[in-house]
Amino acid sequence: MNRVLRLIHGEYALERNIRGQNVHVAILDTGIYPHSAFDGRIVSFHDHVAGISKPYDDNGHGTHIAGIIGGWLPKFNFQGVAPECLFHIYKVLDANGNGRIRSVIRAVEEIVRNLAVNQIRLINISVGMAGDPASSDQKALLDIVNYAWSKGIVVVAAAGNNGPGINTVTYPGIARKIITVGSSDDRFLKNRLGLKRGYSGTGPTNECIVKPEVLAPGTNIRSCGVQSPYGMCVKSGTSMAAPVVTGMLALLLSVAPGLTPAQVKMKIFEAVVEAKDNPNCWGYLYVDRLLQAAGR
Repeated sequence: MNRVLRLIHGEYALERNIRGQNVHVAILDTGIYPHSAFDGRIVSFHDHVAGISKPYDDNGHGTHIAGIIGGWLPKFNFQGVAPECLFHIYKVLDANGNGRIRSVIRAVEEIVRNLAVNQIRLINISVGMAGDPASSDQKALLDIVNYAWSKGIVVVAAAGNNGPGINTVTYPGIARKIITVGSSDDRFLKNRLGLKRGYSGTGPTNECIVKPEVLAPGTNIRSCGVQSPYGMCVKSGTSMAAPVVTGMLALLLSVAPGLTPAQVKMKIFEAVVEAKDNPNCWGYLYVDRLLQAAGR
C-alpha cells in the first residue's frame, strides 16, 4: 500500500488530517476477517451466504479490499487510503469467491431500505460477471445499483479482468450512473499474479458509455490477509483498483459530506488527468486533485 499511496498522492490528505472520518462504507464481497487494522470500525456485518452473525472471511478477498480502503496498522507501517472510515460488510460471496446475483441485489436493497440508520455513503462492489443479454437478474442488478445511486449512495464497481479488448467491462460495472474503475498498471508491472497483460476491462459498453471512468493502481497490492490479526497478502486485479478509488471518495466525502453522487462524479471528472495511452476512459485519479476540486 505504501507504493499505492505514493502513486495516488495520498500524503496530500494525510498531511491535512483528512482520513475518511465519519464516512460509512459498505463492502459487498467475501466478508471481513476481524483484523487489527479494522479495530473498532466494523459497524455492521450481514451474511447473505450462511447467515452467520459475527464477522468472518473464508476467502480473504473482502478483507484485502477493506484494507485497501481503510486499513490502519501504524506500528507495521500499513495504511489504507482512508484509515478512519467506518465499515459495513455484506458477505455475498462464498469461500470460493462465488455467489448469486440475487444476493448482491438483496444486499443493496437492504442498504437502501435502512439508509436512515446505517448512514452509508459509499458501496464498493469488486464483483464482476460477464454479460448475458438474456439474464433478468443482471438487468435487475443494474437497476438496483442505479437506484442506490439515486438515493444518495455513491456506488463504485470494478471493471473486471477480461481485457484488453473493447466492451469487456463486467456487470455491474457497465451501469450508466455508477463509477467504474480499471487498473492503471495492468500493462506495466510484471508481477500480475497470473493475470494477463492488459487484464483490465475496457469500454465502451454496448450503449457507447465510456467505461471505466477512472483508472487506479490494482496490480501487486499488499493489504490485509486472513492468516492472523496482523497478516498481510498480495493480490492483483481491478477488484483492488476499485477500493483505491472508494478510499479516495471516502476522503472527499469526509470534507464535503453534502455532495450528491452526481456532484461526486462531477468532481472526479474535474480532477482526472487524461490517460493518453487509454482513450476509453476519463483518466487517472489522484487524491490531491480530487480534494482540490472540492476546495480542499
